[in-house]
Amino acid sequence: MKLSASAKKTISRLGDAPKMGDIKKIAKEIKIDHDLALELWPQGGYHPRLLAALIFDKKQLTEADFEKIANDLLDHVEAERNYISDWLLANQIMKDKKLTALLESWKDSSIAILRRWFWYHQGRLRWTGKLPPEGASAKLLDSIETDLKSEEPNVQWAMNFCAAWIGIFEPDLRQRCVDIGTRAGLYKDEKPIPNCTPNYLPEFIRIEVEKRA
Repeated sequence: MKLSASAKKTISRLGDAPKMGDIKKIAKEIKIDHDLALELWPQGGYHPRLLAALIFDKKQLTEADFEKIANDLLDHVEAERNYISDWLLANQIMKDKKLTALLESWKDSSIAILRRWFWYHQGRLRWTGKLPPEGASAKLLDSIETDLKSEEPNVQWAMNFCAAWIGIFEPDLRQRCVDIGTRAGLYKDEKPIPNCTPNYLPEFIRIEVEKRA
Protein backbone atom coordinates (compact mmCIF):
# COMPACT_ATOMS: atom_id res chain seq x y z
CA MET A 1 0.00 0.00 0.00
CA LYS A 2 1.37 3.39 -1.02
CA LEU A 3 1.72 5.61 2.02
CA SER A 4 0.56 9.19 2.13
CA ALA A 5 3.05 11.95 2.89
CA SER A 6 1.42 12.30 6.33
CA ALA A 7 1.95 8.62 7.12
CA LYS A 8 5.58 8.72 5.96
CA LYS A 9 6.24 11.77 8.10
CA THR A 10 4.60 10.16 11.14
CA ILE A 11 6.56 6.93 10.78
CA SER A 12 9.75 8.98 10.50
CA ARG A 13 8.87 10.81 13.71
CA LEU A 14 8.40 7.53 15.53
CA GLY A 15 12.01 6.64 14.81
CA ASP A 16 13.55 3.35 15.87
CA ALA A 17 12.69 3.14 19.55
CA PRO A 18 10.63 6.04 20.94
CA LYS A 19 9.50 6.08 24.54
CA MET A 20 5.86 5.46 25.35
CA GLY A 21 5.58 9.11 26.38
CA ASP A 22 6.86 10.20 22.96
CA ILE A 23 4.15 8.18 21.22
CA LYS A 24 1.48 9.68 23.47
CA LYS A 25 2.83 13.16 22.74
CA ILE A 26 2.61 12.57 18.98
CA ALA A 27 -0.92 11.20 19.40
CA LYS A 28 -1.93 14.26 21.40
CA GLU A 29 -0.73 16.49 18.56
CA ILE A 30 -2.52 14.43 15.92
CA LYS A 31 -5.68 13.88 17.99
CA ILE A 32 -8.14 11.71 16.01
CA ASP A 33 -7.09 10.74 12.49
CA HIS A 34 -8.78 7.51 11.45
CA ASP A 35 -7.38 7.52 7.93
CA LEU A 36 -3.83 7.90 9.23
CA ALA A 37 -4.41 5.11 11.77
CA LEU A 38 -5.60 2.85 8.96
CA GLU A 39 -2.33 3.54 7.12
CA LEU A 40 -0.15 3.00 10.17
CA TRP A 41 -1.73 -0.25 11.38
CA PRO A 42 -0.87 -2.41 8.31
CA GLN A 43 2.81 -1.43 8.61
CA GLY A 44 2.97 -4.09 11.31
CA GLY A 45 5.50 -2.38 13.55
CA TYR A 46 5.03 -2.13 17.30
CA HIS A 47 5.28 1.65 17.53
CA PRO A 48 3.09 2.46 14.50
CA ARG A 49 0.40 0.19 15.93
CA LEU A 50 0.65 1.75 19.38
CA LEU A 51 0.13 5.16 17.79
CA ALA A 52 -2.74 3.85 15.67
CA ALA A 53 -4.39 2.53 18.83
CA LEU A 54 -4.49 6.11 20.14
CA ILE A 55 -5.70 7.95 17.05
CA PHE A 56 -8.39 5.62 15.67
CA ASP A 57 -11.83 7.20 15.56
CA LYS A 58 -13.77 4.97 17.94
CA LYS A 59 -17.03 5.91 16.22
CA GLN A 60 -15.81 4.27 13.00
CA LEU A 61 -14.47 1.02 14.47
CA THR A 62 -16.59 -2.07 13.86
CA GLU A 63 -16.62 -5.65 15.08
CA ALA A 64 -14.94 -6.71 11.83
CA ASP A 65 -12.18 -4.17 12.49
CA PHE A 66 -11.54 -5.62 15.93
CA GLU A 67 -11.49 -9.17 14.60
CA LYS A 68 -8.82 -8.12 12.10
CA ILE A 69 -6.92 -6.19 14.75
CA ALA A 70 -6.99 -9.22 17.07
CA ASN A 71 -5.68 -11.52 14.35
CA ASP A 72 -2.97 -9.02 13.38
CA LEU A 73 -1.80 -8.88 17.01
CA LEU A 74 -0.71 -12.51 16.70
CA ASP A 75 2.26 -11.16 14.72
CA HIS A 76 3.62 -9.61 17.94
CA VAL A 77 5.39 -11.18 20.90
CA GLU A 78 3.20 -11.48 23.99
CA ALA A 79 4.44 -8.34 25.76
CA GLU A 80 3.84 -6.17 22.69
CA ARG A 81 0.47 -7.79 22.04
CA ASN A 82 -0.69 -7.09 25.58
CA TYR A 83 0.54 -3.48 25.55
CA ILE A 84 -1.23 -2.67 22.28
CA SER A 85 -4.33 -4.43 23.60
CA ASP A 86 -4.27 -2.35 26.79
CA TRP A 87 -4.06 0.88 24.79
CA LEU A 88 -6.92 -0.18 22.54
CA LEU A 89 -9.07 -1.08 25.53
CA ALA A 90 -8.29 2.07 27.50
CA ASN A 91 -8.40 4.58 24.64
CA GLN A 92 -11.00 3.15 22.30
CA ILE A 93 -13.25 0.34 23.49
CA MET A 94 -13.90 1.40 27.08
CA LYS A 95 -14.54 5.01 26.09
CA ASP A 96 -17.53 4.22 23.90
CA LYS A 97 -20.76 2.63 25.13
CA LYS A 98 -21.41 0.76 21.89
CA LEU A 99 -17.88 -0.66 21.81
CA THR A 100 -18.07 -1.60 25.49
CA ALA A 101 -21.32 -3.47 24.77
CA LEU A 102 -19.52 -5.21 21.91
CA LEU A 103 -16.65 -6.10 24.23
CA GLU A 104 -19.09 -7.69 26.65
CA SER A 105 -20.29 -10.01 23.87
CA TRP A 106 -16.83 -11.55 23.32
CA LYS A 107 -16.92 -14.07 26.17
CA ASP A 108 -17.40 -16.96 23.74
CA SER A 109 -15.65 -15.46 20.71
CA SER A 110 -13.73 -17.87 18.50
CA ILE A 111 -10.79 -15.42 18.68
CA ALA A 112 -8.71 -15.91 21.82
CA ILE A 113 -7.56 -12.28 22.07
CA LEU A 114 -11.16 -11.07 22.10
CA ARG A 115 -11.98 -13.54 24.88
CA ARG A 116 -8.99 -12.24 26.82
CA TRP A 117 -10.27 -8.69 26.42
CA PHE A 118 -13.68 -9.75 27.75
CA TRP A 119 -12.23 -11.33 30.89
CA TYR A 120 -9.72 -8.54 31.52
CA HIS A 121 -12.53 -6.00 31.23
CA GLN A 122 -14.67 -7.93 33.74
CA GLY A 123 -11.78 -8.06 36.18
CA ARG A 124 -10.95 -4.40 35.68
CA LEU A 125 -14.54 -3.37 36.39
CA ARG A 126 -14.30 -4.98 39.80
CA TRP A 127 -10.76 -3.72 40.39
CA THR A 128 -11.98 -0.16 39.85
CA GLY A 129 -14.94 -0.63 42.19
CA LYS A 130 -17.72 -1.01 39.63
CA LEU A 131 -19.65 -3.88 41.18
CA PRO A 132 -21.94 -5.78 38.81
CA PRO A 133 -25.64 -6.65 39.15
CA GLU A 134 -26.41 -9.33 41.73
CA GLY A 135 -25.61 -12.80 40.45
CA ALA A 136 -23.38 -11.66 37.57
CA SER A 137 -20.12 -12.66 39.23
CA ALA A 138 -21.40 -16.09 40.20
CA LYS A 139 -22.24 -16.76 36.53
CA LEU A 140 -18.75 -15.70 35.50
CA LEU A 141 -17.28 -18.06 38.08
CA ASP A 142 -19.38 -20.89 36.61
CA SER A 143 -17.63 -20.30 33.28
CA ILE A 144 -14.22 -19.95 34.90
CA GLU A 145 -14.63 -23.25 36.74
CA THR A 146 -15.64 -24.99 33.51
CA ASP A 147 -13.17 -23.46 31.06
CA LEU A 148 -10.13 -22.19 32.95
CA LYS A 149 -7.95 -25.29 32.65
CA SER A 150 -8.61 -25.74 28.93
CA GLU A 151 -8.23 -22.11 27.85
CA GLU A 152 -5.24 -20.63 26.06
CA PRO A 153 -2.61 -19.21 28.43
CA ASN A 154 -3.33 -15.55 27.63
CA VAL A 155 -7.03 -16.06 28.26
CA GLN A 156 -6.30 -18.08 31.40
CA TRP A 157 -4.41 -15.13 32.84
CA ALA A 158 -7.36 -12.79 32.26
CA MET A 159 -9.85 -15.29 33.71
CA ASN A 160 -7.60 -15.72 36.75
CA PHE A 161 -7.36 -11.91 37.06
CA CYS A 162 -11.15 -11.66 36.95
CA ALA A 163 -11.62 -14.38 39.58
CA ALA A 164 -9.10 -12.63 41.83
CA TRP A 165 -10.96 -9.33 41.84
CA ILE A 166 -14.29 -11.06 42.33
CA GLY A 167 -12.82 -12.73 45.41
CA ILE A 168 -11.31 -9.51 46.69
CA PHE A 169 -14.41 -7.33 46.41
CA GLU A 170 -17.20 -9.87 46.90
CA PRO A 171 -16.64 -11.63 50.25
CA ASP A 172 -19.53 -14.05 49.75
CA LEU A 173 -17.70 -15.48 46.71
CA ARG A 174 -14.18 -15.25 48.10
CA GLN A 175 -13.78 -18.86 49.25
CA ARG A 176 -15.15 -20.12 45.96
CA CYS A 177 -12.51 -18.09 44.11
CA VAL A 178 -9.76 -19.40 46.39
CA ASP A 179 -10.95 -22.97 45.78
CA ILE A 180 -10.91 -22.43 42.00
CA GLY A 181 -7.31 -21.27 42.23
CA THR A 182 -6.31 -24.13 44.49
CA ARG A 183 -7.79 -26.75 42.18
CA ALA A 184 -6.40 -25.19 39.01
CA GLY A 185 -2.95 -24.64 40.50
CA LEU A 186 -2.16 -21.99 37.90
CA TYR A 187 0.95 -19.91 38.71
CA LYS A 188 1.49 -21.76 41.99
CA ASP A 189 5.17 -22.30 41.23
CA GLU A 190 5.67 -18.95 39.53
CA LYS A 191 8.14 -16.63 41.24
CA PRO A 192 6.42 -13.24 41.52
CA ILE A 193 8.12 -10.06 40.39
CA PRO A 194 9.44 -8.13 43.45
CA ASN A 195 6.84 -5.78 44.94
CA CYS A 196 4.12 -7.24 42.68
CA THR A 197 1.13 -9.33 43.72
CA PRO A 198 1.60 -13.00 42.71
CA ASN A 199 -0.71 -14.46 40.08
CA TYR A 200 -1.47 -17.59 42.12
CA LEU A 201 -5.13 -17.00 42.95
CA PRO A 202 -5.23 -17.85 46.68
CA GLU A 203 -2.19 -15.63 47.36
CA PHE A 204 -3.41 -12.89 45.04
CA ILE A 205 -6.68 -12.68 46.96
CA ARG A 206 -5.10 -13.00 50.42
CA ILE A 207 -2.57 -10.22 49.82
CA GLU A 208 -5.01 -7.79 48.23
CA VAL A 209 -7.66 -8.36 50.91
CA GLU A 210 -5.05 -7.75 53.64
CA LYS A 211 -4.02 -4.50 51.95
CA ARG A 212 -7.61 -3.31 52.25
CA ALA A 213 -8.22 -4.57 55.79
